[in-house]
Amino acid sequence: MTERERVEASTGWGVLHLFYWAPARPDDEPGGAKRVLDALATFTSEEPHQVVTFATLGHKADLGIMAVGPDLARLQALQHDLSATPLRPAWSYLSLTETSEYAMTEDDERRRLADEEQITDAATVEERLTAWRERITHYREQRVHPRLPQKRSICFYPMSKRRTGDDNWYALDFDARKQLMAGHARVGRTYAGRVVQLITGSTGLDDWEWGVTLFADDPGALKEIVYEMRFDEVSARYAEFGPFLTGLVLDPAEALRRVGLES
Repeated sequence: MTERERVEASTGWGVLHLFYWAPARPDDEPGGAKRVLDALATFTSEEPHQVVTFATLGHKADLGIMAVGPDLARLQALQHDLSATPLRPAWSYLSLTETSEYAMTEDDERRRLADEEQITDAATVEERLTAWRERITHYREQRVHPRLPQKRSICFYPMSKRRTGDDNWYALDFDARKQLMAGHARVGRTYAGRVVQLITGSTGLDDWEWGVTLFADDPGALKEIVYEMRFDEVSARYAEFGPFLTGLVLDPAEALRRVGLES
């Protein structure tokens, strides 16, 4: 693929969730698994393009492929290459990585230290802010340029904010929305180390406004974080959720074997 053919967003990487049905008679598709593996290998041959493959649970699809990278033309080429394999498309979702417009600023953290922890000593405040700057830099980098984790389970769902009656998220002013999101984020932080969250934007790109991908070694943690967050006002009052697809993260060859395609 030449440089002239690349299609890159001004900010963020492309994220393509692809879901497939395995062939009903895999024995009729000799070499089918190899074609899939070759397509994935071609996509990931150029850094920092990455894929995660997973065998899904339930009957919404058999196989999931999450592909991430800066070049949307490369994502489309992967989609095209997979269409020439025995896999049959079940569903897909497109989004872009992004930072949150409600992310805490240094002034926000300074106020939090004073209000919540009663820390006002200048030297201690600066020490805490130095550590905060390092964490927030890493967090923002991971949001925009993620390295996909190899956890054992994955859950993906799209979501939007409501725009009806008194529950119109977009009728709230920015400060009110930021305050609500700060509370929502506090819940998410309690799952640090147990759940890796990747929130990607899809407004204008697909049917919902965001895609949410959760990774965890403990599948129960996927259930717990979504359940707890639904009691937060951001979800309870303002959120609409699309379908949930959950799977077991596996090496590509093993994922294909699990759905009946073997190389």
